[in-house]
Amino acid sequence: MRGFSGLRMAHAEAESVIKNIIREIGQECAIKGQTVPETLVAFMVKAVVLDPKNDFNVDRTLTKNDVQKLIKLCIDRLLDTTNPSLDTIKMQVFFDMNYINRVELLNEQHHIVESRLASVTREITDSRARTREELESVYRKIVSYVLLRSGLGSPTDIKAVREATAALQSVFPQTEMGVFLSLSKKDKERQLKELTMTVTGIRLFNKDTGKGGESIDDVPAILNEAIPAATQSIDAELHASQQMAHRYTALLESVHENLQGNIQLGSTMLKEALFNVRQHEAFLCIILSDVITCAQEVEMMQKQFAAQMEHLKSIVQAKTAVPTSQVFPVFIALANLWTSFQDEIILLSFLTNIAVNLHQFLGTHLQLFPDEMMESHLEGVTVKSDQQRIEETMGIKVDVSDFKEQEWLFPETTANFDQLQIQYHGFCAHTFAVKDGLLLPGSPTIGILKHKEKFYAFNSKESAYIFAQNPDKFIQLIIEKAKENAELIQLLELHHQFESLAPYTQVRSGDKHLLKPITKCDSSTQTDTHILPPTIVKSYEWNEWELRRKVIKLANLRRTLTHSVQTNLSHMRRENFSQVYLLKDFSTQTKCDSSSNVPKPQIFLAGLRGGSSPTTHMIKMDLTRAVDET
Repeated sequence: MRGFSGLRMAHAEAESVIKNIIREIGQECAIKGQTVPETLVAFMVKAVVLDPKNDFNVDRTLTKNDVQKLIKLCIDRLLDTTNPSLDTIKMQVFFDMNYINRVELLNEQHHIVESRLASVTREITDSRARTREELESVYRKIVSYVLLRSGLGSPTDIKAVREATAALQSVFPQTEMGVFLSLSKKDKERQLKELTMTVTGIRLFNKDTGKGGESIDDVPAILNEAIPAATQSIDAELHASQQMAHRYTALLESVHENLQGNIQLGSTMLKEALFNVRQHEAFLCIILSDVITCAQEVEMMQKQFAAQMEHLKSIVQAKTAVPTSQVFPVFIALANLWTSFQDEIILLSFLTNIAVNLHQFLGTHLQLFPDEMMESHLEGVTVKSDQQRIEETMGIKVDVSDFKEQEWLFPETTANFDQLQIQYHGFCAHTFAVKDGLLLPGSPTIGILKHKEKFYAFNSKESAYIFAQNPDKFIQLIIEKAKENAELIQLLELHHQFESLAPYTQVRSGDKHLLKPITKCDSSTQTDTHILPPTIVKSYEWNEWELRRKVIKLANLRRTLTHSVQTNLSHMRRENFSQVYLLKDFSTQTKCDSSSNVPKPQIFLAGLRGGSSPTTHMIKMDLTRAVDET
């Protein structure tokens, strides 16, 4: 643990020293009238340390003299206004700090809108209105929320407020405020967003039918005018940079061929000027690609918007009442498309501003090499464009049979050939290595060399053959040249070789082709008891008869169909359930034991004893009760 704590302390001390150096350089530049961002200073510090001409050893701790030397060199380079290399580095830092892709930009813009609406949303969702005046106040806040979120008018515009209020009352009357306030906070926020989209769709429909929407800007029409103007402006800037790059390239070629050896400022400044315009060209290509994507998105959305509007008109027609289940989804779709139009305007403005601001980093080379000087030095020199250089090599190919261990790729035999990530931004690796930084575009038709899972292009067959004999040698030469000119690291996309030289802000996203520097930290690991997952297959059956039953079951399932029917009466109805009680058990008796009692005979005889008369008279008295009396 002592070793780890020692590394942490050393790392903390190094960071503290670097921060102090950066702070001191920034202060010195400010004193001399030049304000430089901290990111630029940090990049310059690392670039100066990396340059072998300055004799800094990155493997040992800097001494006090080294620190003072480093500060002086950085200040000198940052204050050198006659150096195209500094302009290129400033351009790279500016682009890195300001440019983000369309997804990140739109997400950031949506987050800004949410943060601006947070206070209004909180006032609505946290309201405990009871009286009529309080409910009306909350309703007016909902109208303001709808206007602010949709961006279709200002809450201070009376016409816009009246239109939004009328549209809101048609879908959310004030009588429903009590139900709204009884909802939870999340449900309130969700309903506010739904109301905003519905009201926006209604207002857009009214604008299209000529029944309102005077305060709504015609965003699609604005985009139809702004996109071609932006494309034309950026394309003109790109063409100018390409023309300048072609002239610098031709002049440098003539210098290497000893045709023009008397250039006043030498080939070093000319080379740095070439790096400057090539970097400007690369950034403009990125921006122009985004603008083209923007144009494609707008064209697609305009077709969808028109289709949705026609669909809505066919539903509404001249009806006085339309089911909400039919029109509300269309209203929401229109609102979403309109929000996308607004996003494209923000994106287009963002890209245009970056393209305009990039022009400020081209001033130095224009002052060093004015048009008059260039025209005089280019007399008798043929200026070729990149496309002309590629066309000159059409039909020239590397003979694969000359190489036994190298792999070559060609457009006609390689799938997705256009998507290959060519090293060094597509420039010829051999020419740059042997001709002191001359940037010539590689020709894919000659052949793409695949070396260690990376791809290299060349401007001639001879360059390809020489490079293929010892690729690692030329790759190392290019790395050494990049150490001398730090702007080449981003221009030639050498971030994998110089991970620690990436500006701080460039490592914030993965799409900037940069990697975070390797750092040391404490870590621990723990081995699981069971490393491998269990391999028991619970669906395994060893009994072939069981497998047969499963097969029959699956075969029978193929012939079974599930049918469902929906009627007009059941449409948009909730499901009903009923519950009944079964009859309880009961019993009956069909036979029972019974008895009857026969009357007892009661017969009396009188006169049997005789009497005074010689004749005996007997009287019989039957006192037996009748059967029905028992």
